[in-house]
Amino acid sequence: MRVVAAMSGGVDSAVAAARLLDAGHDVVGVHLALSQSAATLRESARGCCTLEDAGDARRVADRLGIPFYVWDMAARFRSDVVEDFVEEYSAGRTPNPCLRCNERIKFAALLDKALALGFDAVATGHYAQVREVADGRGGIRRELHRAVDQAKDQSYVLGVLDAEQLARSFFPLGDTTKPQIRAEAAARGFAVAKKPDSHDICFIADGDTRGWLARRLGERPGEIVDEAGEVVGEHQGAYAYTVGQRRGLHLGRPSGDGTPRYVTEVDVARNRVVVGPAELLGIDALRGDHVRWCGEPPVGQVRVGAQLRAHGAELPATAWIEDGTEDGTGAGVEDGVEGGELQVRLDERTRGVAPGQSVVLYDGTRVVGSATIAQAWRA
Repeated sequence: MRVVAAMSGGVDSAVAAARLLDAGHDVVGVHLALSQSAATLRESARGCCTLEDAGDARRVADRLGIPFYVWDMAARFRSDVVEDFVEEYSAGRTPNPCLRCNERIKFAALLDKALALGFDAVATGHYAQVREVADGRGGIRRELHRAVDQAKDQSYVLGVLDAEQLARSFFPLGDTTKPQIRAEAAARGFAVAKKPDSHDICFIADGDTRGWLARRLGERPGEIVDEAGEVVGEHQGAYAYTVGQRRGLHLGRPSGDGTPRYVTEVDVARNRVVVGPAELLGIDALRGDHVRWCGEPPVGQVRVGAQLRAHGAELPATAWIEDGTEDGTGAGVEDGVEGGELQVRLDERTRGVAPGQSVVLYDGTRVVGSATIAQAWRA
């Protein structure tokens, strides 16, 4: 197959490209230029897509003897990921930009361009597995599963992929641990074998999300109140807070019993942040929109594992779709296409779930689908 290997300049995508080549595929390396002002040198392990990263990717491609290109997707990344991030925070929600990037850039814009140029698939260095299984109708379907290395598993941020995208995706690292990948990179002579992983939000290289948002949204002073409505502090913009947050509140009045207080609500319309004790954070019911399925939608109520954060625990739950049809099957909805609202009931309460986050559903190690959390409450 003719495959585009997305090469970030890190060790994971380098080994992924090499493994594709070893498997006999016709591989072309592509580095995505996502920043319109890429720094010459990386200042820390935060961020990615710098000129240094592009150079690292090119050197790996040269060592492999494969063609290498840089595709400029900075404008698409800005509109589909960065501006979406700002809009979500300004509306009082807490988005996950990595999921948006996978959905709209790597497995939409990149995949669409690759297919238009005659390629068959796209490969990345994500830690996840694709398994081919019989579909019961004489054919084969592809399923997305967790990686062998649970500490590095990235199936959560791939939960936005639909069946058609999954059919044209390769994740060559899913059966290997990170230490093994670094050892393999060193054995292949890749200079990136010891390169630190990028982390956090790639377009906020210094990690100061609040400051980054303030420069774009401006300061909007307002009140921080407790669960009774009493003013206990001030803020410079409700958009900078998220449900479950404890640090950085700078409250002028301590709680009556001296216990810590957490953000329990972000009311952007009233520019108000509500804080309260930890027990007010406990929720066991979710409603999600922007539903995506990695295959056929489930029928009726199903038992699933629900993961609410990229590195969070999987929680036992029951899920179903409310879409206006009598049986909840999503009649007329094609595989992978959002339709209806996802309802999730957790077996036990959990804390710190904010609107805008994503819930990804699992059946064992298989990814069932995902949704953006619109509301979380105590059932």
